[in-house]
Amino acid sequence: MIIPTYNWQFAPQVEDADFTKIAKKAGLGPEAARLLFSRGIKDEDSLSRFLAPSLDDLHDPYLLHDMDKAVNRIRRAIEQGEFILVYGDYDADGMTSASIIKETLEQLGAECLVYLPNRFTDGYGPNASVYKYFIEQQGISLIVTVDNGVAGHEAIDLAQSMGVDVIVTDHHSLPEVLPDAHAIVHPEHPESDYPFKHLAGCGVAFKLACALLEEVQVELLDLVAIGTIADMVSLTDENRIMVQYGLEVLRNTQRLGLQELFEIAGISSSDLTEETVGFQLAPRLNALGRLDDPNPAIELLTGFDDEEVREIALMIQDKNEERKEIVQAIYEEAKSLVDPNKSVQVLAKEGWNPGVLGIVAGRLLEELGQTVIVLNIEDGRAKGSARSIEAVDIFEALNPHRELFIAFGGHAGAAGMTLEAEQLDALSEILETYVKDKGIDAKGKNTLYLDEELDLESLSLETVKSFERLAPFGMDNQKPIFYIRDFQVENARSMGAGDSHLKLKISKGTASFEVVAFGQGSKATEFSQVKQLELAVTLSVNQWNGQTTLQLMMVDARVDSVQLFNIRSKSLELPEGVPVLDFTSDLPEMLSSPAIVVKNIPEDLSLLKQVFQEQDFSAIYFKNDIAKAYYLTGYGTREQFAKLYKTIYQFPEFDIRYKLKDLSAYLKIEQILLVKMIQIFEELGFVTIDNGVMKVNKDADKRDIAESQIYQNLKQTVKDQEMMALGTVQEIYDFLMEK
Repeated sequence: MIIPTYNWQFAPQVEDADFTKIAKKAGLGPEAARLLFSRGIKDEDSLSRFLAPSLDDLHDPYLLHDMDKAVNRIRRAIEQGEFILVYGDYDADGMTSASIIKETLEQLGAECLVYLPNRFTDGYGPNASVYKYFIEQQGISLIVTVDNGVAGHEAIDLAQSMGVDVIVTDHHSLPEVLPDAHAIVHPEHPESDYPFKHLAGCGVAFKLACALLEEVQVELLDLVAIGTIADMVSLTDENRIMVQYGLEVLRNTQRLGLQELFEIAGISSSDLTEETVGFQLAPRLNALGRLDDPNPAIELLTGFDDEEVREIALMIQDKNEERKEIVQAIYEEAKSLVDPNKSVQVLAKEGWNPGVLGIVAGRLLEELGQTVIVLNIEDGRAKGSARSIEAVDIFEALNPHRELFIAFGGHAGAAGMTLEAEQLDALSEILETYVKDKGIDAKGKNTLYLDEELDLESLSLETVKSFERLAPFGMDNQKPIFYIRDFQVENARSMGAGDSHLKLKISKGTASFEVVAFGQGSKATEFSQVKQLELAVTLSVNQWNGQTTLQLMMVDARVDSVQLFNIRSKSLELPEGVPVLDFTSDLPEMLSSPAIVVKNIPEDLSLLKQVFQEQDFSAIYFKNDIAKAYYLTGYGTREQFAKLYKTIYQFPEFDIRYKLKDLSAYLKIEQILLVKMIQIFEELGFVTIDNGVMKVNKDADKRDIAESQIYQNLKQTVKDQEMMALGTVQEIYDFLMEK
């Protein structure tokens, strides 16, 4: 069954003739012009800045709070030969942030060390024991945090008490009380009004680098692009500028570690886009921090030793594969714990890797359409992540119950938490009560915003190229999603490892395109047969064997009618998880199921008609096995009945228990039909049967075969079976729904 993952919401179709003319002069098609106008690009100046971002439009780094204090303190440390610690984070943003500051400090001649905390031993953010170690054992006298620090009161107070200044550069949500650091460089600091509030940690680090080196550091923008895309911050304003330039630097990267990683991972650097970074590069870097010590990433991003960076790249590739396996294993275990009676799933077990639980929760949310919390239990404590549907504000639901948690934080759609394992039932009860009190549909789907409808017949490579000029896409400049309908599915086939993905060929008029759907390989039958299919897609360019073609990538699919599927072929299996109507056994509970499989056909089709007319199914799979295929034997010809009567008339007694097979072979009549014919003779009084012995009644009245009710029932059965075996699924459905 094809079930949409999202609720589809169509963006208002806004069009401005004057802006369309401006966009046309800039080389954009009307579809791209409409999209930009709806996203707030409404005049020639804003269009020019959007299509051709300039480094000249980057904001002055000294507009950031405490930037002057941070720069002066670092310069003084360099002049005095102080040892500086760059303290980062274990994700891609933290890795790139730390690498930016490391390269900047080294360029200025500073002595520095970089440390990325281990999520399993150090936790997130400043760690007092780690600070103390570096101060006492390594002689550190200045600490610069990147991508963390605004919540690090304890560690920062310790450092300051030991005579070590801490400069915080961060972009995370500000707490009510800020730490007593020497300087806090943050785009949202309440005592400054930086023009752009949405820098990633690497963006803030880059601003510090530019201030220290007194010019825009273009060669560092590849790191900024990686961290900014990975952290999913707003790709507008100066983030758009830095990412666009950074991707170009990245395509021609001189970083040996990235070159090795690209080669090992099969990433084409020349074709690299924001999607390559977001879906291939960033997950590999993040895999380190999710599973192990993240610090080798610094050497990968900044090192010059060919052999060492290759070893690190190989290790990162292995970690990423390991991460996938761990995610899959936990996902399967967590899915087995799902309680269908719960509105919110709280899934906890010992032995789960805490570094990947957010991924598992997100995957289960997509599949179940429910808010999901996945937690690892260790030493009596449960720690993990939540991912929530739009209808359930997970932060609002849990924030009033902070006494339940050892640690808790997050926002409407996601949260992290630690609590005693004995409190898990209480956590579940709080969420169930919240959903009930709010009257929330706990299986409410998230919203998918469709930008505009596209006509396949007017779609071309030029359309794609027009939209590609709006890249890089990301937060607040999402890759456009289009609605298509009124097309034919020419064929559908599974592809990829384990046939897990799907490829469709669709057409409308003279236009024909391929559609790729990841993770939908098991539904090739459904997509090949369904009528009135509607798709939400993105556009892409596929290059293969020297040919460049337009390809559609499926985001979601829906069907606005009853879905009817023909699986009568022996090669087609029953779909998993769908109740099966098997008239040879007890019928399943169907009240809550939107779909049903008709596995076999009863001789009396009124039973099947009753099921269909009492239930409101959205999808029906017709397997239609027929145990006794009378539609193949027919209901007996006049000649067959005459031949049967003539044959048995010759025998005063005939034991049909033992001679039926021989009689069937002699008359060349299938046994199932022969039995019916004998029953008809018995009903009309032509024969009697006692203990399996049939005797001819030579004194029987002459009667027409059509007078037999068994014969009339058999004729109807043949007609019904012909419909169920040979009719189209639409004909079958209409037939079963007839009153």
